[in-house]
Amino acid sequence: MIAPVHILSGFIVGLLFGFVLQRGRFCMNSAFRDILVLKDYTLLKAVVIALIVEMIGFHAMATIGIIHLNPKPLFWGANIIGGFLFGVGMVLAGGCASGTSYRVGEGMVGSMVALLGYGAFAIVTSSGLFKPFKDFLQKSTLVKIPTDINMYAESARTNPTLATITNVNPWIWVGIITIIAIVVLAWKGRGSEEVEKPKSLYERIFKQGWGWLSTGIAVGIVGIIAFPASAAAGRNYPLGITGGWARLFKYFITGDPNLISWEVLEVVGLVVGAFIAAYIAGEAKLRAPDAKRLIQQFIGGALMGVGAVTNFGCNIGHVLSGVPQLALSSLLGGFFIVLGCWFAAYLMFMR
Repeated sequence: MIAPVHILSGFIVGLLFGFVLQRGRFCMNSAFRDILVLKDYTLLKAVVIALIVEMIGFHAMATIGIIHLNPKPLFWGANIIGGFLFGVGMVLAGGCASGTSYRVGEGMVGSMVALLGYGAFAIVTSSGLFKPFKDFLQKSTLVKIPTDINMYAESARTNPTLATITNVNPWIWVGIITIIAIVVLAWKGRGSEEVEKPKSLYERIFKQGWGWLSTGIAVGIVGIIAFPASAAAGRNYPLGITGGWARLFKYFITGDPNLISWEVLEVVGLVVGAFIAAYIAGEAKLRAPDAKRLIQQFIGGALMGVGAVTNFGCNIGHVLSGVPQLALSSLLGGFFIVLGCWFAAYLMFMR
């Protein structure tokens, strides 16, 4: 039986995650959209730094036996279609899974409406009307590539990663990707952060918005902490969003206490942590857009729910948690999340 303290660690991780997200304005919708619409790479750099930190941390913990890597299975059709739908949805919703969640803590009514669509349609896709669609895509396009590599858990041998399909030590891929990422970051310069006069440590942490480098490092560290904490609660995976909201919505509908899990407490803690950060910074305030925008955000949230469940992961489950494990499913699903984001951003802001 899993001890309650292990499940409660999800709330603590969520508090940290929500605080970091709010202070760093960390949203992958903005990160991917801005490089196309605004030619601004600042938030994307935070994402890249977080991935590097997590990738090194995950593989270091796996090497010394603290965790077992657990890449998601590759459903090429589901990853493509689900990822694309999710990418389109997060542009309409005005935030990705994590961005929408932390903005709920800030008091954004539009994000609350998007979250309603997100959670409701995640349930509809996982166990309701759209389940046959999701099941067909996942079962008919499932790919497994067995290998003899024995450094990690069985799932890492059957669920393909860059390491298993090339049959090389994963640290080689970690080194290659890290070097490429550092070169790209250096090529793009230091970003568009404003240079401000020195402030107290308290003001830099709690009042001033964080820069891309500190945000990326902090997000990566939270992801590293999340992996063993979640595994101890019987969920062998780092940060996630979709499963937590879907199970929480089901709990409100059914009242089944068995639905309360590590990931549920994580997303609850995320909202609370974001609220605490926003309140201290004087940024917590109920704000609502017009009705047309609310309808758009609900539709966007619904598309995110359908896409995330079909893709077997959202931007957090795939991009932030799966890509550092070198999972092919996360690389493919994440790529199509970006394409969906760019497609919707082009139609909405550039066409």
